[in-house]
Amino acid sequence: MNTSQHTNTQNPGLVKAWISAFRPRTLPLALSCIGMGGFMAAANGVFDATVVGLCVLTTLFLQILSNLANDYGDSKHGADSEHREGPMRAVQAGHIQAEHMKKGMAVFSLLSLVSGLLLLWVAFGAEGLLLFLAFLVLGLASIWAAINYTAGDKPYGYAGLGDIFVFVFFGLVGVLGTYFLQAQALQPLVILPALICGFFSTAVLNVNNIRDISSDTLAGKRSIPVRLGPKRARVYHLLLLAGGVLSAFGYVLLNYESPWQFLFILALPLVVVNGLNVWRKQTSKELDPYLKQMAMTTLLFVLLFGIGQVV
Repeated sequence: MNTSQHTNTQNPGLVKAWISAFRPRTLPLALSCIGMGGFMAAANGVFDATVVGLCVLTTLFLQILSNLANDYGDSKHGADSEHREGPMRAVQAGHIQAEHMKKGMAVFSLLSLVSGLLLLWVAFGAEGLLLFLAFLVLGLASIWAAINYTAGDKPYGYAGLGDIFVFVFFGLVGVLGTYFLQAQALQPLVILPALICGFFSTAVLNVNNIRDISSDTLAGKRSIPVRLGPKRARVYHLLLLAGGVLSAFGYVLLNYESPWQFLFILALPLVVVNGLNVWRKQTSKELDPYLKQMAMTTLLFVLLFGIGQVV
């Protein structure tokens, strides 16, 4: 099916096209690392609702920016073409013009920056200038990473580095940054909950990349699954899931106070379901539902894990 067919017969209307380009099903994943950082702060008695709220807002803006940049960049570089078997994207289908998508990216870059500056001001104030500047650099790096995953002249997603950036920003930076903005100090064991989010977020990306192996190969996008091949990419997926689960058990065992801390075990069947189905399903259409399922599993896992540490 060619792109002109999509353009002419499946135009959803401008508002729906933009909402679809925001990719709402990816947003729970963006909230997971902030939620984990908030729960860890609450467990250590340093929770700040205003800081967490601004972290949520800033992260949502960054995630939408990343999604718009991905839509624009994959269309520009050829990963979104008639060969792509996943859902049609807005620029690819002609629902949003490329120049309008670039303007949308500029708007969300600005929103991310303004929200981030407000967050840093609330967290550190005038007296924390050095920390303010350090986190500002980190925030600008996040905006750069969101745009240049696929939309830059040399997109790092096409070089197979997307997994590293997702692991770092959706795991270590997201959780540890949220925690530090509240506590203004780091508790070493919090790195384990950060690893949970890092492993599971990378697993979400991996499902996406396994689904798109064929079209990414044709476009020269050297994602990890393209490099590894379908079978080893699935082994890699199981290792990512195991890494998240082991990090959760490791934190509880090293910081044990109550059986409630094992509440996250209730989410393990969903992790197993994802692993089994990604291993067994072969077609892009069969794999696609497990992208959303892994994102929602990550959010539920974080909620249960976090509640277990707080109660």
